[in-house]
Amino acid sequence: MRSFAAALLLLAVPLYAQQTLLDARMRDAMTRVDAATLFVHASVLAHDSLQGRATGTDGTARAAAYLASRLGEYGLRPLPGAPGFLQPVPLHGSIPLPSSSLQLHGEDGVRELALFEDYLLYKTGAQTFIPRPQRLVFVGYGIVAPEFDYNDYQNIDVTDAIVVCLDGEPPSGDDGYFDGPRSTLHSIPEMKQRIALSRGARGSIVLPVPRSARGYGWADWVRMFSFEEVMPPIMLPSHLSVLMRLEAATMLFAGARYSLKDVLEMDARGSVRSFALKTRLTFIGRFRERDFVDHNVAALLPGSDPLLRDSYVICSAHYDHLGVGPAVRGDSVYNGLVDNALGTAAVLELARVLSTEEFRPRRSIVFLFVTGEEKGLLGSQYYCANPLVPLHKSIANLNIDGVAMIDEFDDMLAIGAQYSTLEQMMSALGSEIGLRLAEVPPVFEINDPFASSDHIAFAQAGIPSMLVMEGMSYRNVGAAGFESFVNWGRERYHTPFDDLEQPLHTGAMTQHLRLLLATLSMLANTWSPPQWLRGEKYINARLQSIAEGT
Repeated sequence: MRSFAAALLLLAVPLYAQQTLLDARMRDAMTRVDAATLFVHASVLAHDSLQGRATGTDGTARAAAYLASRLGEYGLRPLPGAPGFLQPVPLHGSIPLPSSSLQLHGEDGVRELALFEDYLLYKTGAQTFIPRPQRLVFVGYGIVAPEFDYNDYQNIDVTDAIVVCLDGEPPSGDDGYFDGPRSTLHSIPEMKQRIALSRGARGSIVLPVPRSARGYGWADWVRMFSFEEVMPPIMLPSHLSVLMRLEAATMLFAGARYSLKDVLEMDARGSVRSFALKTRLTFIGRFRERDFVDHNVAALLPGSDPLLRDSYVICSAHYDHLGVGPAVRGDSVYNGLVDNALGTAAVLELARVLSTEEFRPRRSIVFLFVTGEEKGLLGSQYYCANPLVPLHKSIANLNIDGVAMIDEFDDMLAIGAQYSTLEQMMSALGSEIGLRLAEVPPVFEINDPFASSDHIAFAQAGIPSMLVMEGMSYRNVGAAGFESFVNWGRERYHTPFDDLEQPLHTGAMTQHLRLLLATLSMLANTWSPPQWLRGEKYINARLQSIAEGT
């Protein structure tokens, strides 16, 4: 009998470019998906009674129970480590209280700033504590980027100081310098926080710059920061991390070499410089905290092929959302229908169809519903650190975050596929089902879409991963469809209006379901598992998991 290692070598030969990917059985399966069933699931998950499915609430518990019940009905198996289909995920939650005290100490006295009115907290917890006035240092954008020969910390000491920086990064029209109009990792607040701590700072204050506001006002920031912060219990914060309203930040620069107005003018000219401030800061935080256990929901569909059933495709979606938050036009329940009750329901529907004996794929499939995506990909990161099937035997991740709802489409996006042979596979699949594989529109690249959902966690664990969604070539509404997509992001995304009352295009949902089923079937039936492209940064994690057998 051929050894498993030899079999893997045989399966690594890229056959999908020369073979037909969809046989009659798979095409038949594509016709069995049902948008009506999808909407039944989504209507349960996005109902007001689940109160927006915030991580660690009764809403997520009831959603998890619903998912587990459906998986059991479909005859899927629980996995070791997830009894009753539930994988425990230990977490810690914290909410800052208005009685927290942030004071600015200047030459003209002490000014008390108000939480939510003047500032917000990126990080919360009892360890965020600065009882004595601490010096402040302005550090430009708070970036160290040797690849662009850029260092805001050059020749300035921030040891034991609180750094103050602008959000975003230097303005650029050159793709070779901070990627031009697109944002790089250096613009992410967490990266600025890490750089500050690595330089010896006690904390950081980020100032929102009008140039990079993208339509956000202070009320939008307050709404986004009004939800509980959730994190793994081993990652309790030990530093102050603040987003401060520009109007409140004027005092930070009192008596300094440059005023806040000067700094904003520097930003507009692309000539920001770092300098010491004379104002000092104290912070005494008060928080409501809790430790709790939430759950990922996971089920196994065993493969039908004796040789391939010991390898796995992970089909994932996050089932959490934001919960109950600030009311907008009288509605305070953030239902999360598109984000991501529909994506969760899509995974259920794929599980239903593929669990029938006539469509059983060759490889095994793990249907995985993760919690805590909205809190920082917590469920998917926990799964990758505590996998229910070996990472090195998991050949691919298909992540589903939303379902097409505007119109039927003539092209598709495979976000993340470009880093592996998944792109070649998706291009070949598109040719068979009449969909062109399109490039990600530049407007999406302003914020890296591959880093925005759970697929990045699986990639960082070494598993080739992608998010498959509709392209922007809408069949009936044309360019107006793209405008509708953008408007949905502005008007409904992460608001109470991503709910059951919004319009949905049944034909678009059905087509997307069929695309997802074709993609999942292709991955679970292929003889040639996807591989990272040479030089991609995720290869090392893959090699490590293979070497360690994890």
